[in-house]
Amino acid sequence: MEGLSAMPEAVTEDRLRAHVETLEWRLRKRDEQRRAMLHIMGDLNEVNRRLGDQRKAMLHILVDYEKDRSRLARSNLRLEDSRKAMIHIMGDLRETTAEMQRREQELRDKQEQLVQAGKLATLGELTTGVAHELNNPLNNTGLFVGNALDLIELGVADKGQIVRELRQAMQQVSKATQIISHLRTFGRAAPVSREPIPLRQVIERALSLMQEQLRLREIEVTLDLGPQEPVVVGNPIQLEQVFINLLTNARDAVVDSPRKAIRISGSVGSAAVEIAFVDTGHGIPSGLERRIFDPFFTTKEVGKGTGLGLSITYGIVKEHGGTISVVSPPGEGATFLIHLPLASADTSETAAP
Repeated sequence: MEGLSAMPEAVTEDRLRAHVETLEWRLRKRDEQRRAMLHIMGDLNEVNRRLGDQRKAMLHILVDYEKDRSRLARSNLRLEDSRKAMIHIMGDLRETTAEMQRREQELRDKQEQLVQAGKLATLGELTTGVAHELNNPLNNTGLFVGNALDLIELGVADKGQIVRELRQAMQQVSKATQIISHLRTFGRAAPVSREPIPLRQVIERALSLMQEQLRLREIEVTLDLGPQEPVVVGNPIQLEQVFINLLTNARDAVVDSPRKAIRISGSVGSAAVEIAFVDTGHGIPSGLERRIFDPFFTTKEVGKGTGLGLSITYGIVKEHGGTISVVSPPGEGATFLIHLPLASADTSETAAP
């Protein structure tokens, strides 16, 4: 009986021990859960703190955004005002540009009129010399035609002699025609076109118009352009007027000189040609070298010069991309130097022979 009574006590003790162990295990689990919960709460607090910081940062961003948006709105207003102002400025600029173009065109028209007026004045001076120059071929024509008529009236059977007389007459007519054609070409308004021009031809044509005047005044003219044939791009009529103006100026400069001579020389460089007009006159008074190219400035007596020749010459040379200057040592005459850019190799090949 004692054994039976001891067994329930042992079972009860084991159950209690097991129960206690279960309780302890549950307590440990709860402790672990509590610690885990504390960690979670800590993490949650950290997350909440970070969210708070992010919220504050977002608030700052929103404030900055509002400021930027306000500034952008003001900038847009200023930009719109600037755009409107720019539209007005562009409109004014277009009107100003149109006005400048109109005035530039008026200036070009006035310059062309001035050049043409100077050319007609030059033609007036050339009239006497040209009349003398035409007189020779006309007299010769009459002589040859008269000889032919005499041979015909005398019944000369040699037709070859009559034909020779008439051919010589035709040559004189052709010479007179060339002189008149040259005058007409020089007198008309120059076109605005540019073309390759052999400079020697232009100078020789200018000399052909002036040669009678120079001969009557017993002025010796020397032309030495060197072995090369300089070709420039320009307007032949305008350049011919340049050389006639310089010849006229030199003609008047040597009128009272003991030795009356004009020398025209040329020097060809790598990119430009220099043409020198040298006279044996009394030179230009000191201090006036820079003024002689001014419009209406002249050192001649009243009624003997318009003061346009050298001004027109300066303008034409400048339009051709060149320069003109004068050197005049006291008592040694004047030297006018013209520099003109040479035509490129391609354009030189198309120049008239």
